[in-house]
Amino acid sequence: MSDILIVDDERDIRELISDILEDEGYTTRLAGNSDDAMKEVNAEPPALLILDIWLKDSKMDGIDILKTVKRDNPDVPIIIISGHGNIEIAVAAIKQGAYDFIEKPFNIDQLLVVIRRAMETSRLRRENTALRRKDTGAAEMVGSSAAFRALVGQLDKVTKSNGRVMLTGPAGSGKEVAARYIHANSNRASAPFVTVGCASIDAERMEEVLFGRESPERGIEPGLLEQAHGGVVYFDEVADMPLGTQSKILRVLVDQQFTRVGGTDKVRVDIRVISSTNRNLEAEIGAGNFRQELYHRLNVVPIEVPSLEERREDIPELAAYFIEGFHQTQGLPARVLSDEAVTLMQTMIWPGNVRQLKNLIERVLILGDGTGPIEARELPSDDDKPGEEGRVVISGTLATMPLREAREAFEREYLLTQINRFGGNISRTANFVGMERSALHRKLKSLGVVTSNKAGARIAEVNQDEEA
Repeated sequence: MSDILIVDDERDIRELISDILEDEGYTTRLAGNSDDAMKEVNAEPPALLILDIWLKDSKMDGIDILKTVKRDNPDVPIIIISGHGNIEIAVAAIKQGAYDFIEKPFNIDQLLVVIRRAMETSRLRRENTALRRKDTGAAEMVGSSAAFRALVGQLDKVTKSNGRVMLTGPAGSGKEVAARYIHANSNRASAPFVTVGCASIDAERMEEVLFGRESPERGIEPGLLEQAHGGVVYFDEVADMPLGTQSKILRVLVDQQFTRVGGTDKVRVDIRVISSTNRNLEAEIGAGNFRQELYHRLNVVPIEVPSLEERREDIPELAAYFIEGFHQTQGLPARVLSDEAVTLMQTMIWPGNVRQLKNLIERVLILGDGTGPIEARELPSDDDKPGEEGRVVISGTLATMPLREAREAFEREYLLTQINRFGGNISRTANFVGMERSALHRKLKSLGVVTSNKAGARIAEVNQDEEA
C-alpha cells in the first residue's frame, strides 16, 4: 500500500508534495477542501493522509477531518501540516490520533522521513494485529460422530452470511471453537475476531471496555467493538452482560454505531455478532435478567453445541488431537491411548466436557511415566479406592438391592453406557459386549432401554413410560 492522499487548500503546495512523492514511487490523490477529502477517503481509504489544519472555504477544518477519519479508519496514519503551527495545535492533533505534526514551510527531506516512518509503523501494526489474531485460539473442529457432523453442517450453512448466531450448550463444550470456525470460514476471515468475556468484565467497566472512551488527557482509546470493525465480535456467556449494557448493545445492533464513554461523536462499525450461553435465556428473561428484545436480535440463528456425553465416539480423536497439540507447544511426550484407556474414557462422566478432557490429557502427559501408551490405570475413575487389584467394590444403592434387582440395574446402566459410547450403534455395541445383535435387542427391550435421535446422534435412555 503506497497510496497517499494530500489535502491542502493551496494548490501549489499539494501539487509540489505530489510531484515529490510520485518521484519516490508513491501514488497520490489530491483534495483542496473537506468535501473532496472525505469523498476520497470514503471511496477508498488511503495508506496515508497528509492533512493541512486550515482549509479555506471548507465545512470542516483539519482537526475535524482527523477525528472523522480516525473514527472510521483508525489504521490510516495521518501527518498534520500547518503554516500556523503552535504547541497547542500539535498537542491537539497528536491526542486525536495524528502520527506527527510538521510546520510550514517544511523541509522535503524531513517530510519524506516522517512519511516513511509512518508507513512502516502502520505496516508493523497491521502485521502485529494479524499475528495476534492467528494466535487467539484454534478454529479447528475435531470429530467424526453423527452429533459432530450435524453441528459442522449447521455451522457451514451460516459461514457465508452475516446473520447473528446464538451458540448454546454446556460449559466447556467448545462454543468458542465453533464461533471461531464460523469466522475462519467466512468472508471476514482476514478481519478481527474479538472476544467479549461477559462474565469476566466488571459491570462498572463493561461500557468503557466495549465502547472505548475519550478524555482530554488520554485522547481516544478504542473499545472492543471498534477493534472488531470489519470482523466478528463474540459475546461469550452473554447472559452475564449487565442489564444497562444490554440496552446499549441493542441500540448498536440496530444502528451499527455508538458513542465512546466521555465522547460526543458517533462511531460507525461494521461487525458480525456471534453470542454464546450455557443458560436458558428465556428463563433469564422471565426472571428479569435479560432483555427480550436483545434476545430476539441475537438469536437469529440458534445452534446447539453438543456436550461431550452426546459425542463420546469423538473422545479418542479429541484426545489424540490434544496429545499432538501439547507435544508441539509444550514438548510433552507424544503418547497414544491404549484400548483399555479409550474404553474407560468413553464411559467416564464429563461434566466439564471437552475442556475437562483437554485438562485431563495435559495432566496425564505431565505426570505420566515414559513415552509408552497411556494405560487405564493412569486415568481417574470412580474405582480409585483402596482394595484388591481387579476387585469391583459395590457401594451406594446397588449394595442395598436384592441380587436380581441389582443385576438388572447394573445391566441397564452398563448397556446404556456402552450404547452411548458407540453413538447408538447397536451392532458395534453387540460386538463389544459379546452378544448377538438380536439377543441385545431383546435384552434392551426387557430392561426398558430405547434409543432416540438427539443432536444428530442416536442416544440410549430409559423408556420413561415403562418406568412409570
